[in-house]
Amino acid sequence: MRTNLEHALLDKIGDLPTIKSKVDFWKSEGDKVVFTNGVFDLLHIGHITYMAKAANLGDKLVVGLNADSSVKRIKGESRPVNDQANRAALLAAMFFVDAIVVFEEDTPLDLINALMPNILVKGADYSIENIVGGKEVLANGGEVKTIDLVEGYSSTSIIKRIQSQGS
Repeated sequence: MRTNLEHALLDKIGDLPTIKSKVDFWKSEGDKVVFTNGVFDLLHIGHITYMAKAANLGDKLVVGLNADSSVKRIKGESRPVNDQANRAALLAAMFFVDAIVVFEEDTPLDLINALMPNILVKGADYSIENIVGGKEVLANGGEVKTIDLVEGYSSTSIIKRIQSQGS
């Protein structure tokens, strides 16, 4: 039997048709939808700060989460440390995240084209002209923004620190 908390978390996680339906409804209600994406493997203060700032740019925050297969292609066979179900549940637990959709592709372009958010957000380590889906969002009248990252935090650096302490 599921608890209310489990229902609340699972209601935020969906496939593309489910999340698109939510996004379409939110837009019809006049909500400004913000979209970001990433691996979010070992959740840390940099991730939380980044997503909180992204959420503050609009009314609803949708997170595209790289599937395990996508992470392995991008980051290598040893990643992700946490599987997509666990990563999605952790994101869903954040009160400022409204929806999570897992995608199998290496980039979220198809997802962005399907959802067409009002605002597309990435970290400031990306230039706006190089953000996947940016041209499409801008052409649709949306905005593309970058957010400064918290220095010194990344899943990769945490993994390296753990590995160096173990040897």
